[in-house]
Amino acid sequence: MNEPEWSYLQTFLTLARTHRLAAAGRRLHSDHSTVSRHIAALEASLSVTLFDRREEGFYLTSEGERLFAAAEQMESLMLDARNDIVGKDLRLTGTVRIGAPDGLGVGFLASRLARLAEAHPGLAIELVAVPRVFNLTKREADIAITLTRPAKGRLIGRKILDYSLRLFASRSYIETHEPIQKPADLLQHAVIGYIEDLTAIPELNYLDQIHPALKPAFASSTAIVQMQAICAGAGVGVLPGFLAKSRKDLVCVLESQVCIRRTFWLSVHADLHRLTRVRLLCDFMAEQIQAEAELFA
Repeated sequence: MNEPEWSYLQTFLTLARTHRLAAAGRRLHSDHSTVSRHIAALEASLSVTLFDRREEGFYLTSEGERLFAAAEQMESLMLDARNDIVGKDLRLTGTVRIGAPDGLGVGFLASRLARLAEAHPGLAIELVAVPRVFNLTKREADIAITLTRPAKGRLIGRKILDYSLRLFASRSYIETHEPIQKPADLLQHAVIGYIEDLTAIPELNYLDQIHPALKPAFASSTAIVQMQAICAGAGVGVLPGFLAKSRKDLVCVLESQVCIRRTFWLSVHADLHRLTRVRLLCDFMAEQIQAEAELFA
């Protein structure tokens, strides 16, 4: 068996993270044919199949998963060695992908992360703002902000802060509909919520906590769409306070009776935690959220 070249391993890591030849080529400043050639040569040198080729992209086989873990450790050591030799400025280069709930990602993190990227031209920040569970072991993200405590395993996690959600409606909706004085009154109103079978995070199922018979008249897979529908006067829905406070046309409903608490957790894979760019992003996001604790309360 021939020893694989490091450049082939870099290509392998990039394709495993992007899942597509063209995307990997762009990140490597190469073309898809070169990426394909490197992967074929790597598989030949190891006498294994590293990727399952699907219509939706390239996904690691079990052999690929094992190589991925080893190659990531090699990458971390290479980066540490280069930083120690050349200087600390290189520590803020490279790409970091962040997975976060869409409300937090769009409504809070996006503008702040954009300013951080502007301050560090060598740092590429990717924000995936969707309500889903990110598998850090499979590198669907480098850092994840979740609503649950990080799972056990080779993950390093910490609590960021607790935040609150309440019921909101537009001022025009409140003025043109029957009063809402108790949770049961919501059964006579249009309620806005998540699409149940598309919600992979149980912590997003708020309506049962308010009244067991509540069903949404309008449902979406994201908090941002729900907020737009509520602002348009389509009905009453649950929103995190940090989103609702930015809209002056929203009115809090049943303020003394309905208050839902959730927690933001931050987690990162242990192999990546020592990378300076990853630590920078972890600390930056936690500090930004905690500095605005009143906004989230």
